[in-house]
Amino acid sequence: MTDPITDLLNQIRNAQAVGKTEVLVPLSKIKNEIANILSKEGFVGEVKKTVKVKARVLKINLKYNVGVPAIAGLKRVSKPGQRIYQGTTELKKVHGGYGISIISTSKGLMTNKEAKKLKLGGEIICQVW
Repeated sequence: MTDPITDLLNQIRNAQAVGKTEVLVPLSKIKNEIANILSKEGFVGEVKKTVKVKARVLKINLKYNVGVPAIAGLKRVSKPGQRIYQGTTELKKVHGGYGISIISTSKGLMTNKEAKKLKLGGEIICQVW
């Protein structure tokens, strides 16, 4: 069994390591939501749903700042074998506030900052900085 979220994060990490401008990943709702959050927070560029040879894919444009990737690091926190949950009071800043945590709450996926404002806790999916 593979973890599709980890695959998404690894494909983004590997594509930025070799300087690619875009990544194509198989489409799913959770991958689309994660990519849209990363785009909204400025870590990646435009996110589009496309069809490539009878398969629906998610096209993610990567961002660079003078040749340096916009994403310095990605970390999968909650894994299929060990889920990590935190309440609203336990949510912490990521890298001194420069990064975000993506959290699965009862209101959908959101960043740790949005969850703290709405006083929601949930499963910590990943951290990006």
